[in-house]
Amino acid sequence: MAEAKTLLRLVACGSVDDGKSTLIGRLLYDLGTIPDDTLAALEADSRTHGTRGGELDFALLVDGLMAEREQGITIDVAYRYFATEKRKFIVADGPGHTQYTRNMATAASNADVAILLIDARKGVLTQTRRHAFIASLMGVDQVILAITKMDLIGYDKAAYDGIVADFIEVAGALDIPRLAAIPVSGVSGDNIATHGASTPWYDGPTLIELLESAEPREAHRADQPLRMAVQSVVRPNLDFRGFAGRLSAGSVKPGDAIRILPSARTAKVARIVTADGDLPEAIAGQSVTLTLDHEVDCSRGDIIVAADAPSEIADQFQASIIWMSDSPLFPGRRYTMKIGAAQANATITEIRHGFDIDTFQHTPVKQLEPNGIGVCNVSLDRDIPFDAFEQNRETGGFILIDQDTNETAGAGLIHFALRRSQNVHWQALEIDRNAHAAIKNQKPAILWFTGLSGAGKSTLANLVEKRLHSLGRHTVLLDGDNVRHGLNRDLGFTPADRVENIRRVAEVAKLMADAGLIVLVAFISPFRAERELARSLAREGEFFEVFVDVPLAVAEGRDVKGLYKKARAGQLKNFTGIDSPYEAPLSPEIRIDAAATSAADAAEAIVAAISAKIVR
Repeated sequence: MAEAKTLLRLVACGSVDDGKSTLIGRLLYDLGTIPDDTLAALEADSRTHGTRGGELDFALLVDGLMAEREQGITIDVAYRYFATEKRKFIVADGPGHTQYTRNMATAASNADVAILLIDARKGVLTQTRRHAFIASLMGVDQVILAITKMDLIGYDKAAYDGIVADFIEVAGALDIPRLAAIPVSGVSGDNIATHGASTPWYDGPTLIELLESAEPREAHRADQPLRMAVQSVVRPNLDFRGFAGRLSAGSVKPGDAIRILPSARTAKVARIVTADGDLPEAIAGQSVTLTLDHEVDCSRGDIIVAADAPSEIADQFQASIIWMSDSPLFPGRRYTMKIGAAQANATITEIRHGFDIDTFQHTPVKQLEPNGIGVCNVSLDRDIPFDAFEQNRETGGFILIDQDTNETAGAGLIHFALRRSQNVHWQALEIDRNAHAAIKNQKPAILWFTGLSGAGKSTLANLVEKRLHSLGRHTVLLDGDNVRHGLNRDLGFTPADRVENIRRVAEVAKLMADAGLIVLVAFISPFRAERELARSLAREGEFFEVFVDVPLAVAEGRDVKGLYKKARAGQLKNFTGIDSPYEAPLSPEIRIDAAATSAADAAEAIVAAISAKIVR
């Protein structure tokens, strides 16, 4: 029986117009993937319309094959399959534009080898360095440096040697352990499938030979400890209960002791079930269903691991994050983390540093801009099992999902758990929030007043508190201006500082609600994401978003503090409604038309709306 061909995953990357499509087109043609009649049609087209130097432009070969599709700012990662006698390949085309860094990260995330193209006329560019950095970050440790368009510089060996020397410095800074360089021409096919007569000074392997000799980066996964993320629980009848998933590392046999994380329950494997029958052993890369020797609590998102070599468990990490959203990443904003089949609420608690792509040096940043890369501290709302990304990319890699739009906002690679996650534990207290509330004869609540500056939030919150106080309720009022004199005096009004401002106040409001109080919060709080964070910290039915709604013209007409005047004059930057956005609530519990309703009437309406909900 012929031995099955191994699969190698490639990413082709480089700066704009470095020749990726031409190189891939020539590669596909030389391997017979593109039929001769297609080539004939393209040759006719080239004679009609002309191409560079009168020769066929092989970039045309990938039109429709490497379907880069531009929609707004999104370009899909395009994949193409081909094979030689020795091996099968999947090549991903990493877009060259800076704004598509997200797509390059996606393309590199599963690659074994990066083919990094450099136009011989241009040399090493910033985007070359960026793609090399992302490939290294994603664990791609085999790079083939393809110096393209050698025909356009007369196959100048000195120019080639200079580019290779420049990139060797880059590779050293990034610790790329396996690097090969090759001079190529996509148009004439030099050194792609066969050696080119124009480069007699190059006696190294062709591109195909380099690819056939490369090693899949997970060739040794079976030698690692067992890891299998549970994708689903299979129970077709009462006599069968199995756990389906794909082994990302290790191997397993019936009788092996396993541990289920994060619960840490143990069992032994009874059967390894597949559609083609039971297996005596499963190895990394196989999808199977495991049955166990006794009933255990296990569900989607859990990880089955070797009992004697489990993953770590923590709720705080340091991780590298590649930011993909069009909106910047701010510390304090909450996202959904998806790692394997598991999900958790995640908050970036600190951006430790960004990177200068030209030098790879650390740079201080307060936020990550779109396509930015940084090292961050991440905090979750629950413990999850994980491995460092460099050990297992499936149990160490994650994505962050915007909770407002449900779009992928970033990709992350876990480095290690923060020590605080292991050393800081929740202290059980005997007097709980119910006891605090009972002695006050009320239910805790958070009334979150939001609206433009000048809408009347502070006035209205003050009147509501006075009315509740007269009814014997125990309250506390957190006003935006007052809090900035103490707790938040170190914060400005940049988007990042606004996010942190609300995060701190939301945490304080939660603590005060736990003390049994009715908490009134009067803050502009312009971003929905932060108001949703505040809501998520409260108990079900205890959060009331009060939208104090007035048109901008009305709020500006009041301008009691003279802030709009300063903002219009350019003396006050990042002012909500002028040069910083206000995201109005979509479905607040209470909406007050503050332009048409008196403050006294509005206060009575709010008290009436919540009265029944705060009585024990």
